[in-house]
Amino acid sequence: MPPEKLASLNDTATLANISLSRRTSLATYWELTKPRLSAMAVISALLGYLAASTSDAWALTSVFFGTALAAGGAAALNQWWEREEDARMPRTADRPLPQGAISAQATLGFGLALCLIGPAIVWLGSNALAGVLTAVTVVTYVLLYTPLKKVTPWSTEFGAIPGALPPLIGWVAAEGSIGWVGMFLFAILYAWQLPHFMAISWLYRADYQRGGFQMLSLHDATGREVALRAVIWAVPLLVLTALAWLANESGWLFLLGGSLLSLGYLREALRMYQAADRDQPARRLFLASIIFLPCYLLLMVVDRILFSL
Repeated sequence: MPPEKLASLNDTATLANISLSRRTSLATYWELTKPRLSAMAVISALLGYLAASTSDAWALTSVFFGTALAAGGAAALNQWWEREEDARMPRTADRPLPQGAISAQATLGFGLALCLIGPAIVWLGSNALAGVLTAVTVVTYVLLYTPLKKVTPWSTEFGAIPGALPPLIGWVAAEGSIGWVGMFLFAILYAWQLPHFMAISWLYRADYQRGGFQMLSLHDATGREVALRAVIWAVPLLVLTALAWLANESGWLFLLGGSLLSLGYLREALRMYQAADRDQPARRLFLASIIFLPCYLLLMVVDRILFSL
């Protein structure tokens, strides 16, 4: 083969490798944001915004991008903090840091940048209170929930605080204040998370033990207390749904639909509690939790639109 042609082929191969490296790098950073988990935070924030009586395209856009960046940044910092624990757990061993796809320093810088930019976007695009709540979400997730997982099983209850803030952020971005509905949204998300996390805690108890996390499932060999916590925290969803109607903040559509969704969620938690082998009921409860939240919040938004007419 002529030297010129060989050199041309080498140049082409080099360019292809550089292009592949860039794509891999972008994919790695994307994976650091835990896109599926972050998407849930973004969706709940948007639905919280849409539940309000006001609407502004710029504020809505800021909620979308700001919460997405903040959630992604918090996820990256969480992986930076728990990189050694993730390497010991099969469920997380394929994440970028345990796989050596990115350095700890790059992950830290990336996470910090997103955690600073995200709240700033919400602040500038809507109002200061929404921006502060976005920052509080990041701080409580990274500096409260993440370290507490190695210390106490009650970390789940603490971790539900940042998880419950996104819809409140959306509401405050639209309304400028917290109010009754804002507190309702926070309470709904808080209560929803506990059965959801209890199911995950039981299903992945072996992984959590390898990682050294002090989850309740590691101190409850039968899973009875884990399931009981799930039942206890599913009950307030019914109460809160009724309270929204009694406070004249929702109509019959949300009262009936929300009650049916809450009863279904509670039923799955009770099935886990009553079962001798809790693995399959825990999977069903987890799936029910994934279905419940978007349906419940969307129903609330539709009801408030119809109710305000």
